[in-house]
Amino acid sequence: MLKASIPAHYVLILIDLVEGLGFSRKTLLAGTDLAQTTLSSIGARVDSQVFSQLVANAFKLTGDPALGLKLGLKLNLSAHAVLGQAFMTCADLSQVLQLLLKYCHLLSSDLELALEVTHERCTLTIVRVPINNRIEFTYELLYGAMRNTMQGLLNLQDIALQLEVPYPAPSYVEAYYKIFGEAVQFNRPLGRLCFDRALLNTPLPLSNPALRALYENECARLLAGLEKEASMAKQTLRLLYRLEGQYPQMPVIAQMLNVSPRTYRRRLKAEHQSFQGLLNQVRAEQATHYLKNTQLPLCSIAYQIGFNDTSNFRRAYMRWTGNSPSVVRKGCAH
Repeated sequence: MLKASIPAHYVLILIDLVEGLGFSRKTLLAGTDLAQTTLSSIGARVDSQVFSQLVANAFKLTGDPALGLKLGLKLNLSAHAVLGQAFMTCADLSQVLQLLLKYCHLLSSDLELALEVTHERCTLTIVRVPINNRIEFTYELLYGAMRNTMQGLLNLQDIALQLEVPYPAPSYVEAYYKIFGEAVQFNRPLGRLCFDRALLNTPLPLSNPALRALYENECARLLAGLEKEASMAKQTLRLLYRLEGQYPQMPVIAQMLNVSPRTYRRRLKAEHQSFQGLLNQVRAEQATHYLKNTQLPLCSIAYQIGFNDTSNFRRAYMRWTGNSPSVVRKGCAH
């Protein structure tokens, strides 16, 4: 929910991939500001719109529908810049995932992830993704990068993963099975990557607590810099997503964002937004997630998003989405 940008490493790897297939850099960069500069001066981050144009150019040039998978499998630890360095210094995969959840906006400002750990397995859910590229490309990029990064961290040739994919099986579905194995389910409500919980406690060979602290401080500094560039509405949404189920009143949110309530209202009004509208948006999204992906009773879901009364929650949800909770849970929403 910050200024839309990604690490420059991702762009450089895409350029290298397309050039390796025999296509010219000049054609790939057409229509972007990168065409007017040298790659040595690209900077640390690239605007997401520029990346989207590069992706569109790459599809047009290569005609390869599986481009997202191929790019994802090239995104190794070094591609994730300072966050990748922080990953390597963690004690185990559990610490890595905590860093990923905390600083995933350094990888993509539109990315939102959630982690669920049960007795037997871990499930990493892709709650929100960038919308500027093909949905298949975006998820394939994430799945491939996650698999590649986990293999690099754990020094394993293969990892047993289960994928849930929120779109129909593509014509090149065999590529999924070749990379991830047979445990891939398409047409699921959300994108998920599941693996054995035992992997969480696997010691990482380059663990270094002192270095981890240094890298995490740098991640925090970079994230704070991106947050300053975000609109007040985006800062509010990001904060509300973090405070799931514990939504404070508007003056408290303003205080947490270091502005007065009056200034906060004025800046939201200038962006044609309101605190209540943003709060309703977050509650609706989170309630929908619970309805589609859990068996929690309505009273529990209502409580999770700040309602003490199920009837009030049901009426509010109808107002927000135009559908009743029961209809959404049955998968019949329009």
